[in-house]
Amino acid sequence: MDATTLDTQAVAAWLSDHLEGFEGPLDAEKFAGGQSNPTFLLKTPSREYVLRRKPPGILLKSAHAVDREFRVQRALAGSDVPVAQMHVLCEDDDVIGSAFYVMERVRGENFDDPRLEELDAERRTAIYTEMNRVMAAIHSIDIAAVGLADYGPEGNYFERQLSRWTKQYRASETETVPPMDALISWLEANVPEDDGKRTLVHGDFRIDNMLFAEGGSDCVAVLDWELSTIGHPYADLAGMIMQWQMPPGGAGRGLQGVDRKALGIPSDQEFVAAYCKRMGLSGIEKFGFYLAFSFFRMAAILQGVKKRGLEGNASDPERAGKLGAYVPLFANAGLEAAKHG
Repeated sequence: MDATTLDTQAVAAWLSDHLEGFEGPLDAEKFAGGQSNPTFLLKTPSREYVLRRKPPGILLKSAHAVDREFRVQRALAGSDVPVAQMHVLCEDDDVIGSAFYVMERVRGENFDDPRLEELDAERRTAIYTEMNRVMAAIHSIDIAAVGLADYGPEGNYFERQLSRWTKQYRASETETVPPMDALISWLEANVPEDDGKRTLVHGDFRIDNMLFAEGGSDCVAVLDWELSTIGHPYADLAGMIMQWQMPPGGAGRGLQGVDRKALGIPSDQEFVAAYCKRMGLSGIEKFGFYLAFSFFRMAAILQGVKKRGLEGNASDPERAGKLGAYVPLFANAGLEAAKHG
């Protein structure tokens, strides 16, 4: 069975034994997009759920950790970080061929393009203000109080992340990309000293990983926690700024060249300043390093997507090939950011 299908009979049988109140019959519909963990809408006569599973096939070590997604969202229940209600985690690969978890379906609006062209300027501004609030809320979680103190190792976050993603990149490398090699060398030589900041980080914080209230600006759920860990908060902030520096539309989904003031969207500097105010910071030094690292990590992720596509294990093989072609673009952008590091 490939990543686009789901054995609904097996899922229904397992849920009947493990999820209180579950009653079939069960229908499943795969959500479009998403390159990592295939996600399905589950429909029963009385309720709707969402299932996320590891993709089938041979996977990179530590990738597609649905158990971690389940754990962190369950820990955040009732906090200032909006998340879906977690129901059950199945770690038995024999049920459908890979681990999966089931959560409540949250209804809300999801935006794929940060330009938010379909909205008016006032609502755009409100949504970006809410994004800033939610990011700060993630980084303000008392990790010990919610049981996540051991959710990531101690030590220099960027040092270990650089090591991890370099290994992931080398494991999925399909050809030599000179800008990527140059970026890795620069990052290794310029890792900042550990400043002691240790918070929950989402790992892929951007507008398309959020659901907003219908017609409003309140975030009702932060989605896709696969890359979350305990680490350095600037990784999330730089990751978002990195996304905005991509070309608008299509696979770039950025804000490059966009008249943000006219649209009611904050500039990079305004968003960072608002974040710093919320977190009680006077500013952020050497932001160029964090930005360069973000470009590197995204390039490594896209390389992994490309390899899964070539091997037939991607959630959307055609899109995987297109995204893989962006690896040199992200690597060159990282080298440009490094000039300001």
